[in-house]
Amino acid sequence: MQFTGLTDKEVLESREKNGANVIPDSEPTTFWAEFCETFNDPMIRILLVIAGIMTVLSFIKIDGEPLAEWFEPVGTFVAVLIVATVQAKTGVASDTKFRELKESTEKDKCKVYRNGLITVVNFDDVVVGDKVYLQAGDKVPADGVLIDGSMKVDNSALNGEAEECKKTAAEKAMTIPDEITGDAFVDAHSLFRGVVLFDGAGVLDVQKVGLKTMMGKMAEDMVEPPDSPLKVKLGKLADQISTFGYWGAAVIVILYMIYNIYMGNNPLVLKAAASGNTLEHIYWFNGWLTLGWAGIFKQIVTAVSLAIVIIVCAVPEGLPLMISLVLMQNTGKMLDHNVLVRKDQGIETAGSLNILFSDKTGTITKGKLEVVDFIVGSGKSMSLEDYRKCSKLKGLIDLIIGRNTQSMFDKDDHVIGGNMTDQALLKFVGRDVFENLGNIEKYKVTESQPFNSANKFSQAFLAGEGKVLYKGAPERLLACAKKYLDENGEEKDIDLAAINKKIDELAAKSMRVLSFGYSVKPMEENKINDDVILVGLVAIRDDVRKEAAEAIQEVMKAGIQVVMITGDRRETAQAIAKDAGLLVNDTDKVLTSEDLNKMSDDEVKAIIPNIRVIARALPTDKSRMVRLCQEMNLVVGMTGDGVNDSPALKRADVGFAMGSGTEAAKEAGEVVILDDNFKSIKDAILYGRTIYNNILKFCKFQLVINVGAVIVSAIAPFFGIEEPLKVTHLLFVNLVMDSLGAIMLGNEPALEKYMLEKPRKRDENIVSNAMMTQIIIMGLWLTIVSFVFLKCKWFLDFFGSEEKLLTGYFVLFIWAALFNGFNVRDEKFGIFSNLSLNPGFIVVFISIVLIQALIVNVGLFGDSLSWVGKMFSCVPFDLKGWGIVILLAATMIPVDMIRKCFVKDKK
Repeated sequence: MQFTGLTDKEVLESREKNGANVIPDSEPTTFWAEFCETFNDPMIRILLVIAGIMTVLSFIKIDGEPLAEWFEPVGTFVAVLIVATVQAKTGVASDTKFRELKESTEKDKCKVYRNGLITVVNFDDVVVGDKVYLQAGDKVPADGVLIDGSMKVDNSALNGEAEECKKTAAEKAMTIPDEITGDAFVDAHSLFRGVVLFDGAGVLDVQKVGLKTMMGKMAEDMVEPPDSPLKVKLGKLADQISTFGYWGAAVIVILYMIYNIYMGNNPLVLKAAASGNTLEHIYWFNGWLTLGWAGIFKQIVTAVSLAIVIIVCAVPEGLPLMISLVLMQNTGKMLDHNVLVRKDQGIETAGSLNILFSDKTGTITKGKLEVVDFIVGSGKSMSLEDYRKCSKLKGLIDLIIGRNTQSMFDKDDHVIGGNMTDQALLKFVGRDVFENLGNIEKYKVTESQPFNSANKFSQAFLAGEGKVLYKGAPERLLACAKKYLDENGEEKDIDLAAINKKIDELAAKSMRVLSFGYSVKPMEENKINDDVILVGLVAIRDDVRKEAAEAIQEVMKAGIQVVMITGDRRETAQAIAKDAGLLVNDTDKVLTSEDLNKMSDDEVKAIIPNIRVIARALPTDKSRMVRLCQEMNLVVGMTGDGVNDSPALKRADVGFAMGSGTEAAKEAGEVVILDDNFKSIKDAILYGRTIYNNILKFCKFQLVINVGAVIVSAIAPFFGIEEPLKVTHLLFVNLVMDSLGAIMLGNEPALEKYMLEKPRKRDENIVSNAMMTQIIIMGLWLTIVSFVFLKCKWFLDFFGSEEKLLTGYFVLFIWAALFNGFNVRDEKFGIFSNLSLNPGFIVVFISIVLIQALIVNVGLFGDSLSWVGKMFSCVPFDLKGWGIVILLAATMIPVDMIRKCFVKDKK
């Protein structure tokens, strides 16, 4: 049939009427959009509220002194800006890397009839009415109907089924319906964008383009993903800290007012108390009158100022910065493990997975058919390595495959033509052998008959050899063969019972078995000669990746349920699942899409813990399973590569898109697995857990500081110590300690032991009971050490002045926090282990020590820098004093060791 195609004018008219063949990408993220997104973080909002209150207080003066220094709110605003900037840069960098990956991939092209000629154009340029010429290996550019030729196609990009689907030309005019069902994939004439031709050739009449195609509609059918588990946990932590801070501040304000008005600097109350008068309510009332309204206002404002200090101490200002830094650092590391993190929260969420739905083809398996076993006529299996040593057997198998095939190698070493089985066999033979056979005259094929479903075999006659070469279903050759060749190439009698038993074993593992033989009689059409000699059999399968099977075991040991979800039939899926180690117990269930559709949501939920395989899965099954698991409060991961996977990838808590998959899948996923390997998914889970553990370490590190600071600042005034930690000291803790502490603990290494931990629930508190115990015990110990140091007369005498004593306390507080940094590195006693894997820890430790030493001793360098000492209320003191405060601070380590002996840490 001859085709002239559209003219240039008709192309423009069609594009104007029906639209372009473009499925739009999501808009590139911008720095500003990512920057603004940061302010949805609950922690950031608390910080901004505090900074706002502190700003107001900095303008209120009592006796000429502001209630808050201007640098307090400025410092907080700077911290927030740093967090927003780091997070925005991380988001933009990840998005840019993803788009670079897309742009580095050459755009798909196709051959269309235009102006009477065949022209090569980009997919984007195809319009409704185009006639597209398709050949083996081509990808279909748009939806339409086959109007000439015949072919076999792979629909897996759309329905997940990696099976050949036969297509023939429509005999009369046909239109693709607007509402496309799953039956359309297997009808005889329809073709859809994204499917690939295995074999054959033909002409496609394009009827739908762009977002009107099946692929376009699937790309649009996506829902917004739920909040990440980390965001949920941080929201709860922010609420808890806010409640603690606000209630704590309110209680302290009341107690402070009672102390200062009723028991403090009130002359009338003091006089009454001295006279022994017990009518306290009278003196309470008179005390307020004596203070006067100005005095009362001053006391209230002072109490509120103290409350603000307590809230500032309670809120972990460094946590948002730490999370941003950790995610940014690990996003770069993951590229070395073939994991491209598109959305930084995706990698952390991977560590929180409870259940993972994984594709079979290309993820658990290699994604291609290949010869996995060789069987001689006795029924004995040979390893492929041993087979290659049997020169006579191998030579005959190479000859039978190489001269009896419909496939060939192209210039890029890709196998084209023929069906999937032919292509797998030719790869088994190899290009060099195939081409050498073609150059030998006596191996020239003089007569042949291709495989067909009726005969179930193909044959080729080599006149130069006087042999007919057979390749086909075992039952066809075994029905005629009486002899077989053993490992040494000698003829032996066939034991049909033994060989059939072996074939049944292989079939039970969903392996496709083919047999090979030869005859020295002339070739007869549609018939196998009765003197055929069986040379051997091969088993073909899309085999399980060795590293994937190992990774699945590690993921399952991590407490994550792995479910293989595939478009293949139940028997094939079950065999692969057994080899991958997914089916180990009698309670493990293998279901099909049909089984699921017969069950209600509640019935499916009841058996979800036992599901290991879902076969013949449809796109709707994937989305449904994700929804049901999320309703059970599970954190759900989904892998996928086709457009059909996009809605489920988007809906899941973390979507793992395959690097070789469709653009729609990559757009929907948070993480792109560049090598399509389950092992890389395991690595993503390990790094996700590492990130979460590092966040927990930082929380313990910072909250111990905060608890200590809150308690000391709250009760010190009742012990006659007005301000043990100055506002500038707290600013140093909140900005320097927190930001550098984030670097110090954020780079802790990924440890395999994290894969032995149980998954965490979506709404589980960040601060567990065991973690709270550690924070309280160590915070109380820091408080005890603080008051011993501040109230014991010996220390005051040793330092010589209250000014030096308070400076020493500032040093003591910071060093205690640093020593506690070692404590949080390990739940057990390995607090100094793996330091070589995190050299930044010691670097930051030394940096903080040097910065503080410079602040304390800056007065020694002359008057020009004395303002720094004044700002931090610090004066220099001698080395003996440094030694004493460091020794006191170092008690944080043995005390926590004792705690670990008696308190079992359960995560």
